[in-house]
Amino acid sequence: MAHLIIKAYMRKFLFILFFSGCAISVTSGQKFYTKTGHVHFLSEAPIETIQSDNNNAYVVLDGSTGQFEFSVLIKGFNFEKALMQQHFNENYLESDKFPKSVAKGSVLNWSAIHLDGNHDYNVNVSGQLTIHGITKPFSTQGKLVVKDGLISIFSTYTIVVADYGIEIPKVVRDNISKTVKVTISADLQPMK
Repeated sequence: MAHLIIKAYMRKFLFILFFSGCAISVTSGQKFYTKTGHVHFLSEAPIETIQSDNNNAYVVLDGSTGQFEFSVLIKGFNFEKALMQQHFNENYLESDKFPKSVAKGSVLNWSAIHLDGNHDYNVNVSGQLTIHGITKPFSTQGKLVVKDGLISIFSTYTIVVADYGIEIPKVVRDNISKTVKVTISADLQPMK
């Protein structure tokens, strides 16, 4: 009789252990995403400040490796002035020819990130950034917040416009900065 009770407990223990192991592997292999990431860019020059927002960035983060892909449609940037938006799309970013910008890379200190519980992390990120059809390596720092099963990311990065073949006409060269500050934020949820 005692051996039947022990056998029943062992089955229950193995059952719990098996499903606990499955839950751990699902969590660690989980992907997180959003279609509503926010990108803000700011060009500050002595004569004029130009800024724009895009709230439709697509972000995917692999919870097991820390690899990510970030994609934004260039025509999704909204400007205060319609003429700025037109020049941005037609003259500078040539959005019909180069419709999106993509960043692919990884969180370098991913092994220190825990996706269970609630944590704030300072992270180092690097990868390849494609803008205007030109791909260049990038690295920056950011913040990753894990809260209640969701992940929020924040980062700021400075882009040198000339590095991506974006030409500024001489007539407006003093109006537009040679660098652009890009701020990214996104709230990611588990991919189903």
